[in-house]
Amino acid sequence: MFGIVTSLGLGAMQINSGLGTVFGIPQSTTVQIIVIAVITAMATLSVVAGLDGGIKRLSTINIALSILFLIFMVIVGPTLFIFDTFVQSYGAYVRDLVSWGTWSEAWTEGGGTWQNSWTIFYWAWWVSWAPFVGVFVARISRGRTIREFLIGVMMIPTAIMFFWFSAFGGTGLLISLGGDPTLVEATRNAYGDTMFALLAYFPAAELTSGFAIVLIVMWFVTSSDSGSFVIDMLTSGGDPDPPKVQRIFWAVSEGAVASVLLLAGGLSALQAAAVIAGFPFAIVVLLILIGLIKALRWDPLMVYRHNQRYRNDKEADHAMPPELPGELYGSDPTPPPGSVSAPAE
Repeated sequence: MFGIVTSLGLGAMQINSGLGTVFGIPQSTTVQIIVIAVITAMATLSVVAGLDGGIKRLSTINIALSILFLIFMVIVGPTLFIFDTFVQSYGAYVRDLVSWGTWSEAWTEGGGTWQNSWTIFYWAWWVSWAPFVGVFVARISRGRTIREFLIGVMMIPTAIMFFWFSAFGGTGLLISLGGDPTLVEATRNAYGDTMFALLAYFPAAELTSGFAIVLIVMWFVTSSDSGSFVIDMLTSGGDPDPPKVQRIFWAVSEGAVASVLLLAGGLSALQAAAVIAGFPFAIVVLLILIGLIKALRWDPLMVYRHNQRYRNDKEADHAMPPELPGELYGSDPTPPPGSVSAPAE
């Protein structure tokens, strides 16, 4: 809940910045709450329609529009610099992952403030999303192998996001490296202003800014509806098709909590909510990792029992060869006919 409402609050701030750029609407908490209300209403309609009828359809449209926006930036932006940035940044991330992951500002004069104000916030924010994303991805990945999951969910989307950051962030870096302070000043004014300040450097700025607003709204609608769907499943005992009244309740609750946090303290309140919610679950994540390792060790026996139709795990464990089925018979865990004694009826 707190992971999603943090995103809703931050998204409302960015959308408010875009509305100011395109339509001259001033930034205020009132406007941001209205934005949250609109996003919540759209997410509620989507989650009531269900996984295939609403969430999947909206996500597909969102991905198509996002790819179109990315292609636009690659074409009108510094194309060669974007690709160079992608390659170099990817290599730097792989090279420095351990050092960045263990950097704690211990040798910074005065202790530093970056970790507390940004890194820990992002760490806790992402951890607070872990329950929702984990359950939702498991729900839509049922029947896939671990290899397919790692490639299709972990590697390919991560590479795409690397390229997205290289396109938009890299273009902004090139402008700033040239001595133009506009983007830095926009970021200092309000972090949501930066995207629209960047689009002002390219043709049809008002049109692309309006397109960006639509995309941001859809990104947060898909986050809210899928998050509500998972919360509905959890609070209904794992029911894959929870009651519609319950779906409406949780979707509206998310918008209400996000609005309260904005009224309570804006960005600082949203950051505090993410950290408070994320820290306890970080401990749960460690326990989940242990459970995953145990489950993977148990998996060959379960596959063997299924293929041989043994009555229980003990019987399958007794009859199972010393080698794992995959090691004994190759990638197919089903042994060839005649290689193992017939299972008990």
